[in-house]
Amino acid sequence: MVTKSFDFLFDIGGPNGYLTHRVLPDFCARTGAVARYVPVLLGGLMKATGNRPPWAVYADVPAKLAYDRLEFQRFISANNLTRFRMNPHFPINTLPLMRAIVAARHEGVFDQAVEAMMVAMWEDGINLSDPAETASAFDRGGVDGKRLLERSGEDAIKAELAQNTASAVERGAFGIPTFFVGDEMWFGKERLAQVAEALG
Repeated sequence: MVTKSFDFLFDIGGPNGYLTHRVLPDFCARTGAVARYVPVLLGGLMKATGNRPPWAVYADVPAKLAYDRLEFQRFISANNLTRFRMNPHFPINTLPLMRAIVAARHEGVFDQAVEAMMVAMWEDGINLSDPAETASAFDRGGVDGKRLLERSGEDAIKAELAQNTASAVERGAFGIPTFFVGDEMWFGKERLAQVAEALG
């Protein structure tokens, strides 16, 4: 029997990536599918595609921004994501952090590292722009933060994150969360029902 799977493109620095991460376990249990987490650099993805964050695009449309906030809160309420807290340091440069996440896969601690950073960024309000704070947050999550940050400087690790991001652009991605089932793409956590339909 072939296992159903889909790609989940993410960056720790995006709140919608966190919300998606929290609902994926139940989603995968219901669909019988496996989520393949693909770390990308959101800043690089947006720069390459000319995308801008909603608060910049709709700065002069307060009703649109208010509705976006409403939909965000509705998703949180509908999925009982009560641990979410907006990080006071948001937005941050996630380049070193996402390189460390790539390194974690090579160290065999990817799942633990992703969870540790999601908690640190979107539940505990940690300043992940600070390497010392980042290392400590990794450590609290049961992984060697110093080791991951050291490995994040390796050329091969840097190249892998850059390639992941470039490949995402080539596939049509422009933001996160983005999902792929084969070559078919969906953007946004609200599209998970459509992803489920595509998975069959």
